[in-house]
Amino acid sequence: MKAQGLTRAAMAAEMETSRAQLNRVLDPEASNVTLDTLSRAARVLGRSLKVELV
Repeated sequence: MKAQGLTRAAMAAEMETSRAQLNRVLDPEASNVTLDTLSRAARVLGRSLKVELV
């Protein structure tokens, strides 16, 4: 987020979600985050989400 110059509030707005939901996404202890939410967060940061089962 820092590299993109985004605050948590701005990133939440870009993701079309609440700041509380973004806080859950960024919480390493969170266990109830969907792949869709992670994908939207990655997109806002100019990245993509890759899930791999090995």
